[in-house]
Amino acid sequence: MLVAPEPAQAGEFQPLLPPSPGLDDPSLYYSRELSWLEFNDRVLEEALDDRNPLLERLKFMAIFSTNLDEYFMIRVAAIKQQIEAEVHKRSNDGRLPEEQLHAISLRLRGSLERFARLLRDRLLPALEHAGIRIVRYDGLGEMQRAELRRTFEERVFPVLTPLAVDQSHPFPYISNLSLSLGVEMEETAEEGPVTHFARVKVPPSLPRFMPVESSGSDRQFVRLEDVIAHNLDALFPGMDIRAYYLFRVTRDADLDIQEDEADDLLRAIESELRKRRFGEPVRLEVEATMPLHTRRMLLDALSLGDVDLYEIDGMLGTSDLWTLANLDRAELRDPPFTPAIPKRLVGQPDIFAAIREGDILLHHPYDSFDPVVQFLQQAAEDPQVLAIKQTLYRTSGNSPTIQALIRAAENGKQVAALIELKARFDEENNILWARNLERVGAHVVYGIPGLKVHAKVILVVRDEPEGIRRYVHFGTGNYNERTARIYTDFSLFTCRPELGADVTHLFNSLTGFSKETVYDQLLVAPTSMREGFVKLIRREAEHARAGRPAAIVAKMNAISDAGIVHELYAASQAGVPIDLVVRGMCELRPGIPGVSETIRVRSIVGRFLEHSRIFVFANGGEREVYMGSADWMGRNLDRRVETVVPVLDAALRDQIVDDMLAVLLADNCKTRWLRSDGSYARRKPSGSEPLVCAQDVLLARVEAV
Repeated sequence: MLVAPEPAQAGEFQPLLPPSPGLDDPSLYYSRELSWLEFNDRVLEEALDDRNPLLERLKFMAIFSTNLDEYFMIRVAAIKQQIEAEVHKRSNDGRLPEEQLHAISLRLRGSLERFARLLRDRLLPALEHAGIRIVRYDGLGEMQRAELRRTFEERVFPVLTPLAVDQSHPFPYISNLSLSLGVEMEETAEEGPVTHFARVKVPPSLPRFMPVESSGSDRQFVRLEDVIAHNLDALFPGMDIRAYYLFRVTRDADLDIQEDEADDLLRAIESELRKRRFGEPVRLEVEATMPLHTRRMLLDALSLGDVDLYEIDGMLGTSDLWTLANLDRAELRDPPFTPAIPKRLVGQPDIFAAIREGDILLHHPYDSFDPVVQFLQQAAEDPQVLAIKQTLYRTSGNSPTIQALIRAAENGKQVAALIELKARFDEENNILWARNLERVGAHVVYGIPGLKVHAKVILVVRDEPEGIRRYVHFGTGNYNERTARIYTDFSLFTCRPELGADVTHLFNSLTGFSKETVYDQLLVAPTSMREGFVKLIRREAEHARAGRPAAIVAKMNAISDAGIVHELYAASQAGVPIDLVVRGMCELRPGIPGVSETIRVRSIVGRFLEHSRIFVFANGGEREVYMGSADWMGRNLDRRVETVVPVLDAALRDQIVDDMLAVLLADNCKTRWLRSDGSYARRKPSGSEPLVCAQDVLLARVEAV
């Protein structure tokens, strides 16, 4: 059943903002950029939580760093582009681009300090206690240093290219996310000592953590930059090395595809991919010991300002912690589990027969992703299958999904694949799969000009004795069997004629010239989804005003669309209880008197990435449930092709709300409440309330099957 928002715990939800006269007032919206940084801080909190196994805590450190790199490459880069273009448009919370950039810089520095302290004071000592040590080169024994010197000469030295910086050697190009040593040295000349500066790139082609022999079962590593720094004499013979400092540059990595290039989208994207590493600099990270004159020289050379400079007290390039987080130490990791297969599919070789018995719902990763792969593989081999159509956004490196489509085309079936080439940081992978599919005769569509195709849909057309039947798979996540083990998502299989007809219209509009904008059941962006959600929210407000059952429960990754926030505020003013589970950024401010006092927002960050999108509306007692690929963000509603599908099977609706969402709403272990000032507070059990960790509860159900 739908659960109304819980009462505020003392001191946690006191509104910090006064009532506002209008729902468009910027004070009612929290900064999208700062909200994202709040989300990344929740990731960092998981590294602080000693209830998590040690290498999982290190994994959260790596995720924090990887997230931050992408944030600068995309979000901060976009803000800097606005400043360069003299764009003076204010964000929903009323900030100009320059103000956003300064707010980000100020807010982030505290997080980076916490990160450095956590790594230095807690995680590295804990790793050492567990027999995993990162040691300094100058702390090694003579024999160990001699062995590392040999390794340096044989494997590292040939790869290095020192680049001098002086009047005859201009400042070198620094590639994106590259780690560099800035080396200051002296040589003796007749007129006296002459100082020089050079840059040495730490080669990304070599392991960042170099193993060092140690006694017993302990594993020791030395960072590659430490090895290079202590062997600089080999690079600069005859020079007196005075000092060296680490620095790292981040560049704009977003693709800039012009509309007039869309007629050859594949070639345009390939060209932009070659340019990606040459994007404009957006961040400079420097070692804390770097002197002011060196910092100023680097900032000037990169055309960056003080707001773009981040001093790091510790390791730079901490996304490389993935290497240590992935060490084979099972006792330091989350216990493994085997995803379940729904009872209806156990021992059932014919997935089409199972779907004909009724709709099938999977909840990944608790339920296996194998039935999705089986669905495609069976379709590829089944002589009764005439056609397969699929959208593809992100896939794995050796994707069984793609292999099944290739096999289907080889078997003479009509295969249509809409591959989104603009899927950020997966462009090269998608280009490879697109070409492989074209080679076997599949129809490949490379996205749509001006839009990203983010919908997750498969359509299988089958010739059966009763006539043509359409089987459909809807997903909230990507067709990637690897991420399906770490992302929470839903899959829905159905052969309902009305849904099959809608999906047929959708693919006709994606691959041809159909102008279909009206769908019987689906909400489709950018044509009908925004209007559809607005109608659903307003309907709940009407039910509330009429005294009928009214409530909204929605789970998604982000809320940043001012129009949807406006509608939620209006529904709250009408008395609608609204419970939102939003993993990432949220511009909505809950708990404001007269505006959003019936709204509660929580975020759950845990072992699995909460990725599913579910929307529940009480509808006067006739509950409706939707699932799909879209968040409540402007890009999803207006600039992407998205699908949200109603769950028409009553038993599956109950399963989603009463068995799955209810567990998430009861979580008091990994839940953080959003306050009206944009900050988050951990939810804690009150009194005798038992500890509920939603993901553990759902895993326990799998193990009990």
